[in-house]
Amino acid sequence: MKHTTVIKGAATTDLRHDSATKHVTGAADYTDDIAEPVGTLHAYLGLSEVAHAEIENIDFSAVLAAPGVVGVLTADDIPGVNDVSPTGSNDDPVFATGKIEFWGQPLFAVVAESRDAARRAAELAEVSYKKLPHILDAVQAIEAGGPCVTAPLKLERGDVETAMAAAEHRIKGQMTAGGQDHMYLEGHIAFAMPGEDEDVTVYSSTQHPSEAQHMVAHVLGVASNAVTVNVRRMGGGFGGKESQMSLFCAVAALAAKKWNRAVKIRPDRDQDMIATGKRHDFVIDYDVAFDSDGRIQALDGSFAARCGFSADLSGPVTDRALFHADNAYFYPHVRLVSKPMKTNTVSNTAFRGFGGPHGVIAAERIMEEIAYHLGKDPLEVRKVNFYGGEGRDLTPYHQTVSDNILQRLVGELEDTSQYQARRAAVLEHNAKGGIIRKGIALTPVKFGISFTATWFNQAGALVHVYNDGSIALNHGGTEMGQGLNTKVAQVVADAFQVDFDRIKITQTTTEKVPNSSATAASSGSDLNGMAALNAVEQIKARLVTFAAETWKVDPSEVVFAPNEVHIGDTRLSFNAFIKQAYMARIQLSAAGFYKTPDIHWDRAKGKGRPFYYYAYGASVSEVSIDTLTGEYQVDRVDILHDVGRSLNPILDKGQVEGAFVQGMGWVTTEELWWDDEGCLRTHAPSTYKIPLASDLPREFNVNLADWSENRELTIKRSKAVGEPPFMLGISVFEALSMAVASIADYRECPRLDSPATPERVLMAIDRLQDGEG
Repeated sequence: MKHTTVIKGAATTDLRHDSATKHVTGAADYTDDIAEPVGTLHAYLGLSEVAHAEIENIDFSAVLAAPGVVGVLTADDIPGVNDVSPTGSNDDPVFATGKIEFWGQPLFAVVAESRDAARRAAELAEVSYKKLPHILDAVQAIEAGGPCVTAPLKLERGDVETAMAAAEHRIKGQMTAGGQDHMYLEGHIAFAMPGEDEDVTVYSSTQHPSEAQHMVAHVLGVASNAVTVNVRRMGGGFGGKESQMSLFCAVAALAAKKWNRAVKIRPDRDQDMIATGKRHDFVIDYDVAFDSDGRIQALDGSFAARCGFSADLSGPVTDRALFHADNAYFYPHVRLVSKPMKTNTVSNTAFRGFGGPHGVIAAERIMEEIAYHLGKDPLEVRKVNFYGGEGRDLTPYHQTVSDNILQRLVGELEDTSQYQARRAAVLEHNAKGGIIRKGIALTPVKFGISFTATWFNQAGALVHVYNDGSIALNHGGTEMGQGLNTKVAQVVADAFQVDFDRIKITQTTTEKVPNSSATAASSGSDLNGMAALNAVEQIKARLVTFAAETWKVDPSEVVFAPNEVHIGDTRLSFNAFIKQAYMARIQLSAAGFYKTPDIHWDRAKGKGRPFYYYAYGASVSEVSIDTLTGEYQVDRVDILHDVGRSLNPILDKGQVEGAFVQGMGWVTTEELWWDDEGCLRTHAPSTYKIPLASDLPREFNVNLADWSENRELTIKRSKAVGEPPFMLGISVFEALSMAVASIADYRECPRLDSPATPERVLMAIDRLQDGEG
């Protein structure tokens, strides 16, 4: 093993992911790799094949007679509550009763001696039902006067009507921003082992072990202390495992307790995609007033979302879309409303950015609309609308933007990417006509960091120093490939001034750190890093007191140096010092805790400080499109992103690159499509297209703003990196729009919806060629 010596400040060094070698060699253990005890059973879901209906009868005769089948689970087998709704809305049953609400809703689970037997038997159930009318998207829901799954939000400031009436220019428009499947490499899985009395242990691929614990207890009708949830690592999550893993954990636990045998449930990829929620798709209406410089005077926006049949996390997701509808721009007079519409589709859920991307893409479309209307470069319009100093620093939710670095960041990227010269070259190329047209766009992002549910902004950690000097670290965050464990271990190693290799990172478990928050909202390092540091500081305080008293020195003379402790003139190895502390009966373990300060939110008033700070970034994308086919390629991308004082630049760059490509997929190739009967037809990699290696930009330049530092007191003055760079992919969408607009000499903003598939690009070109706009 490579020996890595940690020196002062080493929490901000490039260290490879702690499981990198395991990932590439296949040695990393996931839930499905856990050795199965003798007698393990396997469960598989039986799903509805109609979007909306009353259940008349389900005949399980053929199912129970199938080879290897042990039994069937239905709602009647639930001793607690038939509900796994994450917000307590009591509208998300484990198994449907009485009514089917979407195509793919779980009706029952087959439990058998093998997964294959359970899977085959689940197809044999005979379901009779009475079909009901169904609604599949937000527009249909609004037209039908349908209900919302949760209370809408309104953000308002100023006098919109008066400002609209007085403005020189005004544009109304609508765009659709599509949904997205999480497409994690490792699908949903849960493995439950029964214990004595009411106890059950569940191993799961989950971003939120505590929620899984509470939901399993809720369904079983037991206290949370009877349920233990463990997760070593996930093969990707992206928000899809924040709430929706509860279904699988509950089914596995129910079966384990009923038959007193270990039970595993792992759906096929298509069942995973059909039965679990995705990123919401939005229909966004906007009415914007502005002056001849392109400076916005007033904005009125409506964000309608396809939420699915239950609330899940649609309330906070649609709230957050409004929080980011300003993106980087100041709106003097603004009114924003959400419409979280109920539909007969799977209940949509968290996804990287959590509604933020829809707000940002709407803001960028508005900038584009203004620019084409005035005949300006969209970047010029963006700059004139940037948040500024006093009087231009208040968000629609009444939080002051006090840490704005966009002017410098965007200016630097504009220079280093040669944006102006390249834009001139693109304009010159397009002026010649021809089949291939080009586009270029520079788009910014301002992204608020914190859970808007204030109580989630807390974390715990547990640090043990053993008497041989080795250290065990446990925290409430979950590792899904993003490098959270590596970063938190770096914090601990740096605080003790010991080798990184000395830190053993243990699995996340509800037995060690209770009431943990989801690893989401880009908060993993912020929260868990500070909690771990708090634990280390407790231990160090005891050690300093011990050393000062034993060696008769002032506490200021006790210094933790690289792998040593200096006590006055005495030098001891870390191991020797720890051994002496142990012999003196000094407590070498501590539970750390952290809660984010200075945040508050009043949803009813639409006011507060929901975010602790903002992360910033910008990207320049250049594309080429074939006007005969609508096909395109991304020629070059330049990114400058703000992560504050990076804890691990190489990991952060990886997050920026991955987020950009995933964001690019959202706005280009990843299309969800339901047929008229409500069946999701894009339910496998064969029909749902994520970006491939061949889709990567031909030239991809990613840099971190190494001059940036978080003004707020975060771990080592770093900033979150998981979600903000996702929105940088919108620059590809805007560049495609420019290429399409060249067909009509940039006289109007193309009607291009997201995802901008080649088909949509071609249709937009045809509309402009036909003079339809």
